[in-house]
Amino acid sequence: MSFRVEVSALAKRYNIYARPVDRLKELMWRNTRCYHKEYWALRDINIQFAEGVTALIGPNGSGKSTLLQIIAGVLEPTEGTVKRNGRITAILELGAGFQADFSGRENVILNGMILGMSQDEIMGRLESIAEFAELGDFFDQPIKTYSSGMVVRLAFATAVSVDPEILIVDEALAVGDSYFQKKCKDHIWKMKDLGKTIIFCTHDMGAVKDWCQHAVLLNGGKIMRQGPVQEVVTLFEELMDNRELVTEKKFTAPVVKARRFSEPQSV
Repeated sequence: MSFRVEVSALAKRYNIYARPVDRLKELMWRNTRCYHKEYWALRDINIQFAEGVTALIGPNGSGKSTLLQIIAGVLEPTEGTVKRNGRITAILELGAGFQADFSGRENVILNGMILGMSQDEIMGRLESIAEFAELGDFFDQPIKTYSSGMVVRLAFATAVSVDPEILIVDEALAVGDSYFQKKCKDHIWKMKDLGKTIIFCTHDMGAVKDWCQHAVLLNGGKIMRQGPVQEVVTLFEELMDNRELVTEKKFTAPVVKARRFSEPQSV
């Protein structure tokens, strides 16, 4: 079986500084003093995303959004690799990538250019995007005048307009009304039937059971289980019923403690 996305031995580390000035101090005393603590948001992630819809689930702070941003190419991993086979587009955060003072039409054109579409290709798809988003006259109004539901309509319509082989959706559809959610689901099912790969992150287990064929459960930055939807969802619900099993990753308590070096001796 071929996979559109393959994640191998992936890890993401952040250096945490108690004060902004500590970052400057560390630059000044490079290899002599260390002022940061290491925080591993993800460790040892290995996933192969097959065709169809895969749910990425887990408690808050489990590393879901970080993983999606790395897959989308927004973040670079500290360790490991991500192989992508095909055009990828993502809805990672409501309104992300949109310019508030630009109209919906102008934002579609801008995003199309960022995704590598030609001007003729963008202009040829404008009306179909407007029709899918169903924004009416608001399509030519600034994004800052939109409700959250209108923003997600435009975001989804723009994302799927480029005909991606890989679509990533991070929670955004949760703010849409039931009518638009059904419309998105119908389109996602069409993409699935065409052999596309969709990675869907949500806390709505009803949507996971209804939309997805595979599921991955993250807890504390590591994979707890991956496989058939019902099996993974059952484990997630047990995890949520027993908070003691949830691995909390606190910003002030990183996994790896900071190194401390001796003071440089004066000559």
